[in-house]
Amino acid sequence: MEELEGSELGTKEYWDTSYKNELKNYKSHGDVGEIWFDEDSQLRILNWILKQNINTNSKIIDVGCGNAMFMIELAREGYKCLTGIDYSYNAIKLGTSIAKDQNIDIDFHLIDMLNTDDVNKLGKFDIVHDKGTYDAISLHPDNPKVKREKYIENISAITNRSGFFIITSCNWTETELINTFQSHFAKFCAIPTPSFKFGGKVGNVVSSIVFSPKVL
Repeated sequence: MEELEGSELGTKEYWDTSYKNELKNYKSHGDVGEIWFDEDSQLRILNWILKQNINTNSKIIDVGCGNAMFMIELAREGYKCLTGIDYSYNAIKLGTSIAKDQNIDIDFHLIDMLNTDDVNKLGKFDIVHDKGTYDAISLHPDNPKVKREKYIENISAITNRSGFFIITSCNWTETELINTFQSHFAKFCAIPTPSFKFGGKVGNVVSSIVFSPKVL
């Protein structure tokens, strides 16, 4: 599979700076910052989880939690065992500040999903959610293929055998995601996303896939 062209969006420095600015804006104006891909993508995932009647005591982790708004919305729906991780210290500070101000209990950790030692400290989760982190890794200017493979391995390590891995991507198609993750996961379902038609072909702006772990 052809790799994406490298971008600053794939670097930790970019996100550190971005979340530093968002943290400053939050402290000054109460602005929680940008939601990656937009709020509709987040709402589709949230609605899917609610429709599955997934137990509110299920362990849920947001990989690349950013401002933690996805976790906060889950908390408002009654979910209790919530973990947010990010490799940006400023993102963790922002998410922690917002959750604290809203009296919401979320367990935050500064974790790099490419660092296996870090990942092994997390344990297992019933739902592992990623909206944008895999995309960012795919855009890294240095050896993105190796980094993607390590990410997939580590995502598999924290997903319960009976759990789900939910990923939303704006850079990879449903077919590409299925092919890429097939070493550790099988498609459970696709969450419908807006489509467009161009040149007689139908495509999607984003792809949201629910995977179940394979027994390796």
